[in-house]
Amino acid sequence: MIALIKAAQLILSLSILVVLHELGHFLPAKYFKTRVEKFYLFFNPGFSLFKRKIGETEYGIGWLPLGGYVKIAGMVDESMDTEALSQPVQPWEFRSKPAWQRLIIMLGGVTVNLILGFFIYAMVLYSFGDKIIKPSDVTYGLHVDSRIASFGFEEGDKILALDGKEPESYNQIRRMLLTNPVTEVSVERSGQQMNLTLPSDFGQALIDSNIREPFAMRFPTVIDVVTAGSPAEAAGLLKGDSLVGVNDIDSPFFNDLASEIRSNVDKDITIHYYRNGVLKEQVIHTTPEGTIGFGPVFPSKRSDFNYITKDYTFFQSFGAGFTEASETLQGYVLSLRFLFSKSGASQIGSFITIGSIFDAGWDWQVFWRTTAFLSLILAFMNLLPIPALDGGHVVFLLYEIISGRPASQKFLERAQMVGVVILLTLMVYAIGNDIYRWLTNAF
Repeated sequence: MIALIKAAQLILSLSILVVLHELGHFLPAKYFKTRVEKFYLFFNPGFSLFKRKIGETEYGIGWLPLGGYVKIAGMVDESMDTEALSQPVQPWEFRSKPAWQRLIIMLGGVTVNLILGFFIYAMVLYSFGDKIIKPSDVTYGLHVDSRIASFGFEEGDKILALDGKEPESYNQIRRMLLTNPVTEVSVERSGQQMNLTLPSDFGQALIDSNIREPFAMRFPTVIDVVTAGSPAEAAGLLKGDSLVGVNDIDSPFFNDLASEIRSNVDKDITIHYYRNGVLKEQVIHTTPEGTIGFGPVFPSKRSDFNYITKDYTFFQSFGAGFTEASETLQGYVLSLRFLFSKSGASQIGSFITIGSIFDAGWDWQVFWRTTAFLSLILAFMNLLPIPALDGGHVVFLLYEIISGRPASQKFLERAQMVGVVILLTLMVYAIGNDIYRWLTNAF
């Protein structure tokens, strides 16, 4: 069920992003009286799920949800329709238009995605506000990934400052550790403050060890929702029950308890819990995924966590949205340096990895934030100077504008072929990584 929920969110998000990205090409093309032969959501090798021709354009939905495309007449693109390009230039073709118009058409998709990412962040802040908690206010301290214990971190630590700078919110800790060469961390441990020294390549160490979440907030496990048809429901667990242990192992915090349950896949386990102040226990058989089917009351809904809600007026949300979009994009770009290491390259993923970042439940705030993030990534990736991507076309157009002469048709065709090979190679590699992670339960 969780996989289906994430898949549905991924398809909806991609549909929104792809359609609006392609509209970014389509609208200026039509404005400059350039013929658009096809407008497709998703790719359609072999056949289409739906297609209908309206005017000069065929609109359709493909069966392969890896993107989408508009086919603009007279343009060297991934269709490699060289026969049409061998015919005399027509006034309604892309190649007949001035370079500056072609540049606007090619930059349209990236521009739309940048604006969309910023706009979604702004509207999320306007609609939901921004709930933040300072690192020093994390009531029960942090759950620490055991693989970073060698750097001096201990279970229950509170991070106060990174290189003397206090993060504005808990959510900034991971971003700062990955994007900045942090060498000193101030922590509170058992009421005492101390400093830990980190190597300047700590971010790379996280990537090398495949540590996606080095820290998580610790919080007591109180059931918020029981999944229908789950082992937890069959065992009679109820909303409000406080789970404190598994198989006589004290697990007062959710991270520990979930870990104990996951270590007992498809087995009978004994859950210890309090209901109305009375300690009870119940034998439950876990699922093949190592779950029992409940959702906890997360810290943002707990009264013992000092969350601060920032509300924004409609106009204030645009400034805050621009700031969040800028910081998010900057952090993503800076983190790309890790891809040039062996372990970093192994983190490249396809649509399965993208789908994994969506929430296990359908939370609209999380959905829209994830969609905004993906929109910014789509803009940046499409702007890379690789033939077959928008950025590749932009490079050739800038060359034409500066030099006063276009690249030859034959060169553009060969460059397009090289770009397609590069992208297909990356796609196969990314899918291979996803399959390996799925087989090794590394998601």
